[in-house]
Amino acid sequence: LMTVGVYLLKTYAGITGIETIGDRFTIEGKLPSLAMPSLEWETIKSLMQPAITIAVLGAIESLLSATVADGVIGSKHNSNQELIGQGIANVLSPLFGGIPATGAIARTMTNINNGGKTPVAGVIHAIMLLLIFVFLMPLAQYIPMSCLAGVLVVVSYNMSGWRTFRELLKNPKSDVSVLLITFLLTVIFDLTIAIEFGLVLACLLFIKRVMGVVEISSNRDEIIHSEDVTISGKEEHLSIPKDVEAYEINGPYFFGIANKFEEVMLLTKDRPKIRIIRMRKVPFIDSTGIHNLTNLCEMSRKENIQIILSGVNEEVYKALKKSGFTENLKEENICKNIHEAIKRAEVLLESYKNQKV
Repeated sequence: LMTVGVYLLKTYAGITGIETIGDRFTIEGKLPSLAMPSLEWETIKSLMQPAITIAVLGAIESLLSATVADGVIGSKHNSNQELIGQGIANVLSPLFGGIPATGAIARTMTNINNGGKTPVAGVIHAIMLLLIFVFLMPLAQYIPMSCLAGVLVVVSYNMSGWRTFRELLKNPKSDVSVLLITFLLTVIFDLTIAIEFGLVLACLLFIKRVMGVVEISSNRDEIIHSEDVTISGKEEHLSIPKDVEAYEINGPYFFGIANKFEEVMLLTKDRPKIRIIRMRKVPFIDSTGIHNLTNLCEMSRKENIQIILSGVNEEVYKALKKSGFTENLKEENICKNIHEAIKRAEVLLESYKNQKV
């Protein structure tokens, strides 16, 4: 109504002084022509950082919108399909003068509340926008800037998510600190710096938490076996032979806990002849973990201590084999479970006795 009123006043009453969109921007009701951008290495380098940030934010926003929609209509979206479709659209959009676009929670919820629950709704939405752009765009130049400012204020308020922000402040202090630092960096500097810094802080926080839950224990007496539940479903006690020490790692073997393992072994006063390292609860191992394990074997070999691995899963085994670790340790010293590891230790102890005789 405001647009129609301004149109009538400016066209027929000759009233000026009402600043509109047309006074500031050139608006044409026609489709933009295809234009290939000039690609220069300096331009690519300068745009790489903000491009990655925009891509990450766009992916997060779209997947968040899809997740919200799933919760409302009880469906399950395909994340790969969503991101591939969005990526193709954002690659083609700049060729026609467009900007990166993402899924939006506000439009998604408006769509659902009006009965749109299938991809057809998105297609109709796009067609309607195209028709408005071609046929009604000339009228948009009469929209008052004051009305546009009011719309932007309302949109900004709805998108601010201050209620969600307030709820997030009830989370653990470490998470809240990452949130507040990222928020302040966004206000003080810009979103690009804030996102990069926030991701680094979140990664460091994750590493710290993983380091806190990883446990390394040692035992020289007996093991309560629960590696593979038996048919009877009961646990059994396994006696550890003399001169054998068993260690167990609970958690990923990565750079954050590599030195922690060495510290645990240094606390052992009596040097055993055989060390069994149970890795049944190690989901993965990184290059630093492999390097640390290799150094451990070399150090143990100098002290005449044999290392036996137990319960190595397929992923960890492939990583060890690819690095050449299994060749140095020998395949017979990598056992399927703790039973085989103890039997292997007994065989080695017997061979040591025979060598002395």
